[in-house]
Amino acid sequence: MRFLAILALPLLVLLALPGLAQTDSASAPRTPATLDELFDKLQETSNPIEARQLERKIWETWGKSESDTLEALMQGGIAVMEKGDYKRAQDIFSTMIELKPDFAEAYNKRATVRFLAGDYAGSVADIERTLKLEPRHFGALSGLGAIMERLDNLPEALRAYRRALAANPHLADGPEKLKELRRRIDAKTL
Repeated sequence: MRFLAILALPLLVLLALPGLAQTDSASAPRTPATLDELFDKLQETSNPIEARQLERKIWETWGKSESDTLEALMQGGIAVMEKGDYKRAQDIFSTMIELKPDFAEAYNKRATVRFLAGDYAGSVADIERTLKLEPRHFGALSGLGAIMERLDNLPEALRAYRRALAANPHLADGPEKLKELRRRIDAKTL
């Protein structure tokens, strides 16, 4: 109960601030068509600069919650995560999930925090939820690959990285990562 009170207090403060609880009508709505268009362009481009710009736009789209309150919580969660306060960041992202259970990026951010805190099982559970909501989430797929590598489950790591590259063929070091994993898998089977 005390835990909920601790989480509720900052949320109540945010809700009391003018305009924070309202939807930001100036931001573009997150529609599947827009995201689909970005992914189509990402698949089609051979220009690395354009690919990075498209990646950035995809990340921005994923990060849009259509709620000023959730936007503020996201920024706060990221800030405390970057400071290494993983428990507090996890609590913030959990609050976001409670407020908007279909917000894939909240699950992805909580997966990141759990990974950083060494909670691989919790991270994988959040990655799975992220991927149910956004199957092309190359960030979550890359994270899954990293976890599987740490757990020495190289075939699953390879599968995750392949899926990430299928969603975004321009991932930095993607082809090299696949080669490295194939080499390591082959070395284990000899």
